Amino acid sequence: MEQPESVPAQQQQPPGRTDEMRPTPRDEMRHYRGNGLLDGKRALIVGGDSGIGRAVSVAFAKEGADVAIAYLADLEDDDAEHTAGLVRAQQRRCVLYKGDIAEEAYCAELPGRTVDDLGGLDVLVNHAGVQSYREDFTTIDTAQFDRTFKVNVYAPFWLIRAALAHLPNGGAVINTGSVNGLRGNKALMDYSASKGAVHILTKSLAQSLTSSGIRVNCVAPGPVWTPLIPATIPAEKVEGFGEQTPMGRKADPDEIAPSYVFFASDRLSSYYTGEVLSPVGGETHPG
Repeated sequence: MEQPESVPAQQQQPPGRTDEMRPTPRDEMRHYRGNGLLDGKRALIVGGDSGIGRAVSVAFAKEGADVAIAYLADLEDDDAEHTAGLVRAQQRRCVLYKGDIAEEAYCAELPGRTVDDLGGLDVLVNHAGVQSYREDFTTIDTAQFDRTFKVNVYAPFWLIRAALAHLPNGGAVINTGSVNGLRGNKALMDYSASKGAVHILTKSLAQSLTSSGIRVNCVAPGPVWTPLIPATIPAEKVEGFGEQTPMGRKADPDEIAPSYVFFASDRLSSYYTGEVLSPVGGETHPG
Protein backbone atom coordinates (compact mmCIF):
# COMPACT_ATOMS: atom_id res chain seq x y z
CA MET A 1 0.00 0.00 0.00
CA GLU A 2 1.30 3.45 -0.92
CA GLN A 3 2.12 5.95 1.83
CA PRO A 4 -1.18 7.57 2.89
CA GLU A 5 -1.61 11.31 2.50
CA SER A 6 -1.98 13.26 5.73
CA VAL A 7 -5.33 14.99 6.28
CA PRO A 8 -5.26 18.81 6.32
CA ALA A 9 -7.63 20.94 8.41
CA GLN A 10 -11.06 21.22 6.75
CA GLN A 11 -14.74 21.40 7.54
CA GLN A 12 -18.03 20.87 5.69
CA GLN A 13 -21.73 21.36 6.15
CA PRO A 14 -23.35 18.17 7.52
CA PRO A 15 -23.92 15.49 6.30
CA GLY A 16 -20.89 16.12 4.06
CA ARG A 17 -19.90 15.41 0.45
CA THR A 18 -17.16 13.19 -0.93
CA ASP A 19 -16.09 15.61 -3.67
CA GLU A 20 -15.11 18.26 -1.12
CA MET A 21 -12.79 15.97 0.88
CA ARG A 22 -9.02 16.36 0.74
CA PRO A 23 -7.44 13.91 0.23
CA THR A 24 -10.05 12.05 -1.82
CA PRO A 25 -10.94 8.82 -0.01
CA ARG A 26 -10.53 5.42 -1.63
CA ASP A 27 -14.14 4.25 -1.60
CA GLU A 28 -14.91 2.68 -5.00
CA MET A 29 -13.33 -0.78 -4.53
CA ARG A 30 -11.53 -0.36 -7.84
CA HIS A 31 -9.05 -3.16 -7.20
CA TYR A 32 -11.52 -5.55 -5.58
CA ARG A 33 -12.28 -8.77 -7.42
CA GLY A 34 -15.53 -10.57 -6.63
CA ASN A 35 -15.88 -14.34 -6.28
CA GLY A 36 -19.64 -14.79 -6.49
CA LEU A 37 -19.98 -14.79 -2.71
CA LEU A 38 -23.34 -12.98 -2.87
CA ASP A 39 -24.73 -14.22 -6.18
CA GLY A 40 -28.48 -13.62 -6.35
CA LYS A 41 -28.64 -11.81 -2.99
CA ARG A 42 -30.63 -8.62 -2.40
CA ALA A 43 -29.18 -6.13 0.10
CA LEU A 44 -30.55 -2.99 1.75
CA ILE A 45 -27.65 -0.73 2.75
CA VAL A 46 -28.79 2.14 4.95
CA GLY A 47 -26.26 4.93 4.62
CA GLY A 48 -24.89 3.42 1.42
CA ASP A 49 -24.36 6.61 -0.56
CA SER A 50 -20.78 7.47 0.49
CA GLY A 51 -17.84 6.44 2.61
CA ILE A 52 -17.92 2.90 3.99
CA GLY A 53 -21.49 2.53 2.72
CA ARG A 54 -20.39 3.25 -0.85
CA ALA A 55 -17.52 0.77 -0.65
CA VAL A 56 -19.85 -1.89 0.78
CA SER A 57 -22.42 -1.26 -1.96
CA VAL A 58 -19.81 -1.70 -4.69
CA ALA A 59 -18.22 -4.73 -3.03
CA PHE A 60 -21.62 -6.40 -2.69
CA ALA A 61 -22.34 -5.69 -6.37
CA LYS A 62 -19.00 -7.16 -7.39
CA GLU A 63 -19.93 -10.27 -5.40
CA GLY A 64 -23.21 -10.59 -7.31
CA ALA A 65 -25.79 -8.77 -5.16
CA ASP A 66 -28.47 -6.27 -6.16
CA VAL A 67 -28.45 -3.25 -3.86
CA ALA A 68 -30.94 -0.79 -2.38
CA ILE A 69 -29.33 2.31 -0.89
CA ALA A 70 -31.01 4.56 1.67
CA TYR A 71 -29.60 8.01 2.35
CA LEU A 72 -30.65 11.19 4.13
CA ALA A 73 -30.67 14.46 2.23
CA ASP A 74 -30.53 16.40 -1.04
CA LEU A 75 -26.92 17.32 -0.27
CA GLU A 76 -26.07 13.63 -0.75
CA ASP A 77 -27.87 13.20 -4.10
CA ASP A 78 -24.65 13.38 -6.14
CA ASP A 79 -22.89 10.86 -3.90
CA ALA A 80 -25.87 8.50 -4.03
CA GLU A 81 -26.16 8.68 -7.82
CA HIS A 82 -22.43 8.12 -8.19
CA THR A 83 -22.61 5.02 -5.99
CA ALA A 84 -25.62 3.73 -7.90
CA GLY A 85 -23.63 4.14 -11.11
CA LEU A 86 -20.78 2.10 -9.68
CA VAL A 87 -23.19 -0.68 -8.70
CA ARG A 88 -24.90 -0.68 -12.09
CA ALA A 89 -21.53 -0.81 -13.84
CA GLN A 90 -21.26 -4.32 -12.34
CA GLN A 91 -24.49 -5.28 -14.13
CA ARG A 92 -26.41 -5.29 -10.84
CA ARG A 93 -29.64 -3.51 -10.01
CA CYS A 94 -29.57 -0.48 -7.69
CA VAL A 95 -32.45 1.56 -6.27
CA LEU A 96 -32.19 4.71 -4.15
CA TYR A 97 -34.37 5.80 -1.24
CA LYS A 98 -34.09 9.24 0.36
CA GLY A 99 -35.43 10.00 3.84
CA ASP A 100 -34.69 10.43 7.53
CA ILE A 101 -34.19 7.18 9.45
CA ALA A 102 -34.93 9.06 12.69
CA GLU A 103 -38.57 8.62 11.61
CA GLU A 104 -40.06 5.27 12.59
CA ALA A 105 -42.54 5.14 9.70
CA TYR A 106 -39.79 5.56 7.11
CA CYS A 107 -37.70 2.78 8.67
CA ALA A 108 -40.73 0.51 8.85
CA GLU A 109 -41.34 0.78 5.10
CA LEU A 110 -37.76 0.47 3.78
CA PRO A 111 -37.42 -3.35 3.93
CA GLY A 112 -40.77 -3.82 2.20
CA ARG A 113 -39.86 -1.29 -0.51
CA THR A 114 -36.66 -3.23 -1.10
CA VAL A 115 -38.62 -6.45 -1.51
CA ASP A 116 -40.99 -4.75 -3.95
CA ASP A 117 -38.15 -3.27 -6.03
CA LEU A 118 -35.57 -6.06 -5.91
CA GLY A 119 -37.77 -9.11 -5.42
CA GLY A 120 -36.58 -9.99 -1.93
CA LEU A 121 -34.27 -9.07 0.95
CA ASP A 122 -31.37 -11.24 2.08
CA VAL A 123 -28.98 -8.81 3.78
CA LEU A 124 -29.68 -5.70 5.87
CA VAL A 125 -26.77 -3.35 6.54
CA ASN A 126 -27.41 -0.68 9.18
CA HIS A 127 -24.67 1.80 8.45
CA ALA A 128 -26.10 5.33 8.66
CA GLY A 129 -25.02 7.27 11.74
CA VAL A 130 -24.71 10.72 13.22
CA GLN A 131 -22.29 12.30 15.69
CA SER A 132 -21.70 15.74 17.23
CA TYR A 133 -18.41 16.92 18.70
CA ARG A 134 -18.78 18.19 22.29
CA GLU A 135 -15.90 18.30 24.77
CA ASP A 136 -18.15 19.61 27.57
CA PHE A 137 -20.76 17.07 28.65
CA THR A 138 -23.09 19.83 29.87
CA THR A 139 -23.38 21.23 26.32
CA ILE A 140 -25.01 18.04 25.05
CA ASP A 141 -28.66 19.03 25.09
CA THR A 142 -31.61 16.68 25.03
CA ALA A 143 -32.32 17.39 21.36
CA GLN A 144 -28.81 16.28 20.34
CA PHE A 145 -28.89 13.23 22.61
CA ASP A 146 -32.29 12.26 21.23
CA ARG A 147 -31.20 12.69 17.61
CA THR A 148 -28.05 10.63 18.17
CA PHE A 149 -29.98 7.73 19.65
CA LYS A 150 -32.85 7.96 17.16
CA VAL A 151 -30.44 7.61 14.20
CA ASN A 152 -27.83 5.30 15.72
CA VAL A 153 -29.95 2.98 17.91
CA TYR A 154 -33.68 3.38 17.30
CA ALA A 155 -33.33 3.23 13.51
CA PRO A 156 -31.47 -0.11 13.48
CA PHE A 157 -34.08 -1.44 15.92
CA TRP A 158 -36.94 -0.29 13.68
CA LEU A 159 -35.25 -1.51 10.50
CA ILE A 160 -34.41 -4.95 11.85
CA ARG A 161 -37.90 -5.37 13.27
CA ALA A 162 -39.41 -4.59 9.86
CA ALA A 163 -36.85 -6.68 7.98
CA LEU A 164 -37.56 -9.84 9.97
CA ALA A 165 -40.81 -10.27 8.03
CA HIS A 166 -38.73 -10.65 4.85
CA LEU A 167 -35.30 -12.07 5.72
CA PRO A 168 -35.03 -15.79 4.95
CA ASN A 169 -33.26 -18.56 6.79
CA GLY A 170 -29.65 -17.79 5.91
CA GLY A 171 -30.26 -14.05 5.91
CA ALA A 172 -27.86 -11.62 7.54
CA VAL A 173 -28.03 -8.40 9.51
CA ILE A 174 -24.85 -6.33 9.73
CA ASN A 175 -24.74 -3.35 12.07
CA THR A 176 -22.08 -0.66 12.18
CA GLY A 177 -20.57 0.07 15.57
CA SER A 178 -17.42 2.04 16.34
CA VAL A 179 -14.14 1.92 18.18
CA ASN A 180 -15.70 4.67 20.29
CA GLY A 181 -18.35 2.22 21.44
CA LEU A 182 -15.54 -0.07 22.63
CA ARG A 183 -13.45 2.43 24.57
CA GLY A 184 -15.36 5.71 24.67
CA ASN A 185 -14.42 9.16 23.42
CA LYS A 186 -14.41 12.25 25.63
CA ALA A 187 -15.57 14.50 22.78
CA LEU A 188 -18.20 12.10 21.36
CA MET A 189 -19.89 10.94 24.54
CA ASP A 190 -23.45 10.45 23.32
CA TYR A 191 -22.21 8.92 20.07
CA SER A 192 -19.96 6.49 21.96
CA ALA A 193 -22.85 5.48 24.20
CA SER A 194 -25.08 4.87 21.18
CA LYS A 195 -22.48 2.66 19.50
CA GLY A 196 -21.99 0.69 22.70
CA ALA A 197 -25.73 0.07 22.59
CA VAL A 198 -25.46 -1.14 18.98
CA HIS A 199 -22.78 -3.64 19.99
CA ILE A 200 -24.97 -5.11 22.75
CA LEU A 201 -28.09 -5.04 20.57
CA THR A 202 -26.13 -7.08 18.02
CA LYS A 203 -25.10 -9.70 20.56
CA SER A 204 -28.58 -9.95 22.06
CA LEU A 205 -30.39 -10.18 18.72
CA ALA A 206 -27.94 -12.81 17.53
CA GLN A 207 -28.88 -15.01 20.47
CA SER A 208 -32.58 -14.41 19.86
CA LEU A 209 -32.50 -15.20 16.14
CA THR A 210 -30.32 -18.32 16.00
CA SER A 211 -33.33 -20.61 15.56
CA SER A 212 -34.46 -18.58 12.53
CA GLY A 213 -31.13 -19.02 10.76
CA ILE A 214 -30.57 -15.26 10.59
CA ARG A 215 -27.08 -14.17 11.61
CA VAL A 216 -26.53 -10.76 13.27
CA ASN A 217 -23.05 -9.26 13.40
CA CYS A 218 -21.39 -5.88 13.71
CA VAL A 219 -18.38 -4.07 12.23
CA ALA A 220 -16.84 -1.51 14.62
CA PRO A 221 -14.26 0.53 12.66
CA GLY A 222 -11.59 2.84 13.97
CA PRO A 223 -10.82 6.16 12.21
CA VAL A 224 -12.01 5.95 8.61
CA TRP A 225 -11.82 8.87 6.16
CA THR A 226 -15.47 9.49 5.22
CA PRO A 227 -17.62 12.64 4.77
CA LEU A 228 -18.87 12.25 8.35
CA ILE A 229 -15.48 13.38 9.68
CA PRO A 230 -15.10 16.87 8.17
CA ALA A 231 -18.86 17.38 8.52
CA THR A 232 -18.95 16.77 12.29
CA ILE A 233 -15.51 17.51 13.76
CA PRO A 234 -13.84 20.95 14.11
CA ALA A 235 -11.37 21.72 11.32
CA GLU A 236 -8.36 21.82 13.62
CA LYS A 237 -9.28 18.37 15.01
CA VAL A 238 -9.63 16.92 11.51
CA GLU A 239 -6.00 17.77 10.72
CA GLY A 240 -3.88 14.63 11.02
CA PHE A 241 -6.99 12.47 11.40
CA GLY A 242 -6.17 8.87 12.31
CA GLU A 243 -2.48 9.39 12.98
CA GLN A 244 -2.93 8.51 16.66
CA THR A 245 -3.48 4.82 15.84
CA PRO A 246 -0.68 2.27 16.26
CA MET A 247 -0.58 2.00 12.46
CA GLY A 248 -0.09 5.77 12.34
CA ARG A 249 -2.81 6.48 9.77
CA LYS A 250 -6.50 6.60 8.99
CA ALA A 251 -8.27 3.84 7.08
CA ASP A 252 -10.00 4.32 3.75
CA PRO A 253 -13.49 2.86 3.20
CA ASP A 254 -12.11 0.29 0.75
CA GLU A 255 -10.19 -1.29 3.64
CA ILE A 256 -13.32 -1.74 5.76
CA ALA A 257 -15.87 -3.00 3.22
CA PRO A 258 -14.49 -6.57 3.04
CA SER A 259 -15.55 -7.04 6.68
CA TYR A 260 -19.15 -6.56 5.57
CA VAL A 261 -18.70 -9.00 2.69
CA PHE A 262 -17.39 -11.53 5.19
CA PHE A 263 -20.47 -11.24 7.41
CA ALA A 264 -22.89 -11.18 4.46
CA SER A 265 -21.55 -14.39 2.92
CA ASP A 266 -22.71 -17.76 4.23
CA ARG A 267 -19.70 -19.31 2.57
CA LEU A 268 -17.32 -17.24 4.73
CA SER A 269 -19.14 -16.71 8.03
CA SER A 270 -21.84 -19.35 8.48
CA TYR A 271 -20.67 -20.00 12.08
CA TYR A 272 -20.40 -16.33 13.03
CA THR A 273 -23.21 -14.53 14.85
CA GLY A 274 -23.15 -11.98 17.66
CA GLU A 275 -19.63 -10.90 16.71
CA VAL A 276 -18.20 -7.38 16.78
CA LEU A 277 -15.33 -7.22 14.28
CA SER A 278 -13.02 -4.28 14.92
CA PRO A 279 -10.76 -2.98 12.13
CA VAL A 280 -9.15 -0.30 14.29
CA GLY A 281 -5.57 0.07 13.08
CA GLY A 282 -3.87 -1.85 15.86
CA GLU A 283 -5.67 -0.65 18.99
CA THR A 284 -6.30 -3.33 21.58
CA HIS A 285 -9.21 -3.41 24.01
CA PRO A 286 -10.01 -5.58 27.02
CA GLY A 287 -12.80 -8.11 26.77
